[in-house]
Amino acid sequence: MEIILKKDVANLGFAHDVITVKHGYARNFLIPQGLAILATAGAKKANQEVIKQKAHKEAKLVKDAETLQAVLNDITVNISVKANEEGRIFGSVTNMQISEAIENQYHYVVDRKMIVIADDHIKTLGLFDAKVKLHKGIDAVVKVNVVAE
Repeated sequence: MEIILKKDVANLGFAHDVITVKHGYARNFLIPQGLAILATAGAKKANQEVIKQKAHKEAKLVKDAETLQAVLNDITVNISVKANEEGRIFGSVTNMQISEAIENQYHYVVDRKMIVIADDHIKTLGLFDAKVKLHKGIDAVVKVNVVAE
């Protein structure tokens, strides 16, 4: 029986794939669970349109991510913190502070969850790199300059 998957199913396929499975598996599990629909001619045509629309949206997202990557690779974010004489700061610089600094200084909105700092936090003054995950396979590196107040 030919079906169209509505969601990703482990060891079977991804959403919008047209696959062939046994009748019982489709009728007793996949279709009642809302994981698949029958692959009729109309459903296949609608599925092709959905795939085409997703490809268009994906291309736009990739283009926007590449544009933002080019901008973020060239910037240095300055963050002022309280520090002692040896250069150790009180507390640490987190990805939330970096996200806010990018927005305040350069007016680009970057989700804090997409920022990855080596060693998870910054505890000293200096220049550091923070990786920003913009899209699948598209990462930017923002330089973070931590200075004493």
